[in-house]
Amino acid sequence: MTAPVFVVGSLTDATAGATVELDGPEGRHAVSVRRLQPGEDVVLTDGRGRGAAGAVVRTEGKDRLFVEVSALLSEPEPAPRITVVQALPKGDRGELAVETMTETGVDAIVPWSAARCITQWKGERGLKALTKWRATAREAGKQSRRLRFPEVADAATTKQVAALLAKADLAAVLHEDRDYPSEPLASAELPATGEIVLVVGPEGGVTEQELQLFAEAGAKACRLGRSVLRTSTAGTAATALLLGRTGRWS
Repeated sequence: MTAPVFVVGSLTDATAGATVELDGPEGRHAVSVRRLQPGEDVVLTDGRGRGAAGAVVRTEGKDRLFVEVSALLSEPEPAPRITVVQALPKGDRGELAVETMTETGVDAIVPWSAARCITQWKGERGLKALTKWRATAREAGKQSRRLRFPEVADAATTKQVAALLAKADLAAVLHEDRDYPSEPLASAELPATGEIVLVVGPEGGVTEQELQLFAEAGAKACRLGRSVLRTSTAGTAATALLLGRTGRWS
């Protein structure tokens, strides 16, 4: 069993042999929920690639835990970086998509208000949904023992997605219609570095207008396997395929 991961604000000043305090909600979870005891191993991370492995030396109250650092850890910037533009699914399937993509290894997630999305993020409701997505990415990052959590951007419009695709080293729109001119993602030429941006459309599909705008930005239409995946699972499958092909899973 690998050591549990907890998030701290900063590890900039952490050194081997130093004692780091974990408090707040993370400290409460470690002390009152996980009931960690002195001598047990933990990993602390800032979620931005820095980490510290160590052992619990003592706890105080219900929400303070002290860890003696035995080793500093780092998770380098990924190459190539993988960003998934995720059309807003219905209900809690958006959080499911964020969770599984994070566990798989995606580097960034961009919520997209596509034309055919039944769900639309507006006002307070949109801010609440975005907060849930970011919290889900954080918790899934901890659960999967990552030191670098995926960034969850603000919700993007179609024009903003097109601008993101124009800057990518590989831009692809996942398309489920085998009659539509597309190529298999499994054989698409991949960059060794830079950024790959994948667009996952809504359950109703990407409109012709959206496809045209994305094509003008340099995106190609790609397909996965023969089965049609839901919008909440397509990003995870595509990310796994790319991680294997780029060698990041080697």
